[in-house]
Amino acid sequence: MNKVVANADEAIHDLADGATLMIGGFGLCGIPENLIRALVRRGTKNLTTISNNVGVDGYGMGLLLAAGQIRRHFGSYVGENRLLEQMVLEKKIDLELVPQGTFSERIRAGGAGIPAFFTPTGVGTLVAENKETREFDGRTYVMERGLKADFAFVRAWKGDKWGNLVYRKTARNFNPMMATAAKITIAEVEHLVEVGELDPDLVHTPSIYVQRIFQGEMYERRIERRTLRQSK
Repeated sequence: MNKVVANADEAIHDLADGATLMIGGFGLCGIPENLIRALVRRGTKNLTTISNNVGVDGYGMGLLLAAGQIRRHFGSYVGENRLLEQMVLEKKIDLELVPQGTFSERIRAGGAGIPAFFTPTGVGTLVAENKETREFDGRTYVMERGLKADFAFVRAWKGDKWGNLVYRKTARNFNPMMATAAKITIAEVEHLVEVGELDPDLVHTPSIYVQRIFQGEMYERRIERRTLRQSK
């Protein structure tokens, strides 16, 4: 039951070229920084990534972009990454933009074993092109497929040696859902504790969903866009 590995490099030892990878967090908050850096060092290519955004230039998933490791990306926000914009225009990466609520539900559905569902979001837009539509109670819905992955990288505030995880505030975004939707979930935590130290009522991701866990070595905790109040 002890799922602890020494570090990020050991945790991703079997992540091969062509893998599908979910990466948790929202913007630059709650992203698995150590695992991303380890993946850049490993140099794994032709990845399909599933993440809300693709980091920023020179940080987070932006490092994977700059290294040319991502072949296809599913996400809902790309506004802060100039390199991604350039790569899409030059057809160096295949990008599928998904409305954020639909994106969340596709991941949740994948983790729950639901292959597809119907939603009204995107009907009559590019989002619905080449997808099945159906009418329910006089309203048109588009069918969306659940999302699953070979690996999920998640980051938690605390975790125990069995893999029970607790997230902190907005760092909880996408991490719990992604942990359920991959064959192998790897968790990096800021604080690794002994089994029994976490209050069971506060556990967000049960250990059954986590295969490997380690304590991260370095966290930059960058702010994506700093806004200051104007002085009077």
